[in-house]
Amino acid sequence: MKRYLAALAGGALALGLAQGATSGPALADELVIGVSSEPSAIDPHYHNLGPNNALKEHIFDALIKQDAKQRLQPGLAESWEALDDSTWQFNLRQGVKFHDGTDFDAEDVIYTIERVPNVPNSPSSFSIYTNSIESMEAKDPHTLIVKTPGPRPLLPTELSNIAIISKETVADSNGGDWPKTEGFNDGSLAVGTGPYKYEEFVKGDRLVLSKNADYWGGEPTWDRVTFKPIASDGPRVAALLSGDVDVIDNPPTQDLPRLEADPEVSVYSGLSNRVIYLHMDQHADDTPGVEGTDGKNPFKDVRVREAVSKAIDRAAIVEKIMGGVAVAAEQLLPQGMYGASNELAVEAYDPEAAKALLAEAGYPDGFKLVIGTPNDRYINDEKVAQAAAQFLSRIGIETSVDASTKSVFFKRRNDYEFTVYLAGWGSGTGEMSSPLRALVATPDKDKGYGGTNRGRYSNPALDALIEQALATLDEAEREKLLQQASEMVIQDYGILPLHYEVTSWATREGLAYEPRTDQYTMAMSVTKAE
Repeated sequence: MKRYLAALAGGALALGLAQGATSGPALADELVIGVSSEPSAIDPHYHNLGPNNALKEHIFDALIKQDAKQRLQPGLAESWEALDDSTWQFNLRQGVKFHDGTDFDAEDVIYTIERVPNVPNSPSSFSIYTNSIESMEAKDPHTLIVKTPGPRPLLPTELSNIAIISKETVADSNGGDWPKTEGFNDGSLAVGTGPYKYEEFVKGDRLVLSKNADYWGGEPTWDRVTFKPIASDGPRVAALLSGDVDVIDNPPTQDLPRLEADPEVSVYSGLSNRVIYLHMDQHADDTPGVEGTDGKNPFKDVRVREAVSKAIDRAAIVEKIMGGVAVAAEQLLPQGMYGASNELAVEAYDPEAAKALLAEAGYPDGFKLVIGTPNDRYINDEKVAQAAAQFLSRIGIETSVDASTKSVFFKRRNDYEFTVYLAGWGSGTGEMSSPLRALVATPDKDKGYGGTNRGRYSNPALDALIEQALATLDEAEREKLLQQASEMVIQDYGILPLHYEVTSWATREGLAYEPRTDQYTMAMSVTKAE
């Protein structure tokens, strides 16, 4: 872990730990990637989820791209500028065609953004990135004017998360109705401008893409890319070692030393912006999974939330559960990233203080609790939840874990079946407003706030800080406001960050992978090693 920490101290957010040969046999132009989590849909607007967001980068483009460190780069927009406090102009790339040959223009962008809040049954909506748009106008086919109610300095960053679809293809196929997710999943509507074209999707087995030889950004490296979902760690590593796949993501931490020592394997690791956290329902009175509190919700009391935080030894989880391949978290985004506070420290492990806080809150004998968690979404997610449960049991909160596959877990979480649950969040924008708006802002569908705030935490002072930051054009002042908001929610124990994931990829000899802070596993990040 020392090498990771040295990279952080030097300000780097990604560190390649390549082991083994850097040259090898001639490589075919077909790439097979074993992934730990497959997308829940091909629809790029259905679910704001890491695997979905990584996939959409292959088939679709956004107006603005993010590089491996989430810095903004031109995409379908060659340039953009603020004309005044509430008006943005995007100058669109000319000569771009969708995979079916239709031309890209400003009307496609307008149609796309209007579609985002109208995706039925979206588990986590992308409207968080479009809710600030008041109106749009195609000044000409390649000039888009966007109006916001007031200053919206993050609009370009937000729009980097919105994949552009073809109005002509999609709208005509649906008789003018908003397209359904199923049409993207079967490929009929999966028509983008991206580097790869949809070829086949067999859920649970494979996703096959073929290169877009006419891609505006240059011909892709790989003729054909196949993603194979392999949720179990052992089989995923075995598939790499046997040559069934060329690249895997999230090799288990316990296997990293063995893989790094293998001359036919290279390992690349980097700090991500994904925080693993515990959220607590602070809204309901009689809440599920809690016993021994006379029907009260103990997590409405900040002393109980603080007790839970102090009871968990984050350093021990990083060392023993994560094998040192993680960084203990003090807030929702690592220090050094935009909007992260430098004034916060990782909560000190103090079980005696935790017990005293419980007694002060009226629970000297503790209570019973169930923690919900996925068991196949985040690195060692169930093990981390089990460790947290053990720590809580030591201070008198008799805790058990209810683990389920991610598809089951997220549905149950969204139905508020857990009083306390473990999950993760990666900042799609690479800055602090992303987790603040999604995880702890008071839920407000019209504003796109609190879309993943299943703890229903609500703090009007925090909401006001977030709104002020999002309306502040001055970069330095906006960052100060986001830092204050970060400090406020942590000091109120509105959510409990545990650690930031350090993400690893392993490749076979002759291939290299560029680690990404957003953790996305993408064919475009795989190169032939020199």
